[in-house]
Amino acid sequence: MKLKFFAHSSFQLTTNDGKIIVIDPFLDDNPKSTVKSKDVDADYIILTHGHGDHLGDAFKIAERCNPLFICVNELAEYVASKGFKAHNMHIGGGNNFDFGRVKFTIAHHGSKTPDGEYTGEPSGVVLSIDGMNIYHTGDTGLFLDMKLIGELNSIDYMLLPIGDNFTMGIDDAVKAVEFVNPKKAIPMHYNTFPVIEADPNEFKKKVEAKGKECIVMEFGQEIEL
Repeated sequence: MKLKFFAHSSFQLTTNDGKIIVIDPFLDDNPKSTVKSKDVDADYIILTHGHGDHLGDAFKIAERCNPLFICVNELAEYVASKGFKAHNMHIGGGNNFDFGRVKFTIAHHGSKTPDGEYTGEPSGVVLSIDGMNIYHTGDTGLFLDMKLIGELNSIDYMLLPIGDNFTMGIDDAVKAVEFVNPKKAIPMHYNTFPVIEADPNEFKKKVEAKGKECIVMEFGQEIEL
């Protein structure tokens, strides 16, 4: 399986059998993304919440690729109202798809679209694909129940924000890694805008000082999991 980090909180997973899952594709107006929506294909799009820097270019991609959206109920209803396919889920619920299993978790944040529509609770998501568990926290502050997520799921890769202001900053993110205890942590949601400037290498050093492993991915980089 391959993991590509576009920038911000936008990732792409390519399964061993070629399924493409895109998460929070904020690309065209993202000053850090070297990849734009016209270059992205998707079989599935997972949205953690409805903010513009996460909903992003999902509809542009969907107009070309006709993917299935997977998101919490209210956001899925919004997606469907725009004429796209959506699978409605909600926090705490899981479902099996042909690429693997999806389970939504809580996230402490907000969720409203750029056009003012309320889109339900924000979420994180645990993806169980090709024998691995990937936890994308979504936009969130630190919360103690992250310990439960780590206890219930042996997390291989944890993708979490470090940019502060809207989400966890570096020190809270380090504590989140301690709570979840993933095999590897990957920072996200930083340096897109001046207000969320953060040094991912500082995060890496602090995570490694706790005896954990961290991978700092470059914008546009793809790695083999």
